[in-house]
Amino acid sequence: MTAPITAGFDGTDESRAALSWAAREAVRQGRALRILHAWQVHPDATVDHATQEGWARDAVAAAARETADRHPGLDVVTDSVEGPVVDTLTAAEDLLVLGSRGHGAVVGFLLGSVGQQVLASAAHPVVLVRAGDGAAHEAAGRDIVVGQEGDPEDSAAAMEFAFETAAARGAGVRAVRAWTLPPLFAYSPGSLRLLDEVGGPEPYERKALADAVRPWRERHPKVPVTEHIEMGSAGQVLLAAAGDAQLVVVGRRARRTAVGARIGSVAHGVLHHAPCPVAVVPHA
Repeated sequence: MTAPITAGFDGTDESRAALSWAAREAVRQGRALRILHAWQVHPDATVDHATQEGWARDAVAAAARETADRHPGLDVVTDSVEGPVVDTLTAAEDLLVLGSRGHGAVVGFLLGSVGQQVLASAAHPVVLVRAGDGAAHEAAGRDIVVGQEGDPEDSAAAMEFAFETAAARGAGVRAVRAWTLPPLFAYSPGSLRLLDEVGGPEPYERKALADAVRPWRERHPKVPVTEHIEMGSAGQVLLAAAGDAQLVVVGRRARRTAVGARIGSVAHGVLHHAPCPVAVVPHA
């Protein structure tokens, strides 16, 4: 049985936007929706534990009723969990949808420490939705943009997510690969030979993108696909392609630092400037 889509909910406007996005996606994919409220006791609160627990439970129940009214037939379940918020959210069994404070395309997504930790630690895709992001981004004709880098297996998880989401929405996929001209010494003899065989760096990059996209084209033959390569930094090229997208999908290779896990620079840049919801997909 397919796991439900989980929407993190805390009553804020951004979490309501995330819940709305998750509900629409659950309807499209024929999946259940789980509304999750992760909370911790406030030690300085003037009310007792039982009262705080009741507030959390009532808030989730009210959100569930509103969602069920908007989407008759959608299977909605609720979960109010007391405990470490990051641990609770990252325990979601599949797609997790979170809200993020935002003030337009220039500022983009404003991630608090919880959001950053969840993105860096989650084992499944996480979608970030800003307050005010409605269904307008999902209008017909808008593609799902997915970034591709490295070998086909490096972006397989992001490609799979993009194509499956596009298939459920009847949308197209725009696969984007950025490339630069590194110093000559960065090429191995084998790489130089391959470049000569395909006629230079640009055809080489075009073939690399086509190879990465091919298995997903074959698996989803009804999904229209556009392949785009461009010289430049990966983050800038991806953002330029995302101007009219309904969703941007980026892979995530988390790295550990002295102050905790951090997502890569491309995902970080897209999250801060994308004009639409962003899906961050951990590498398989």
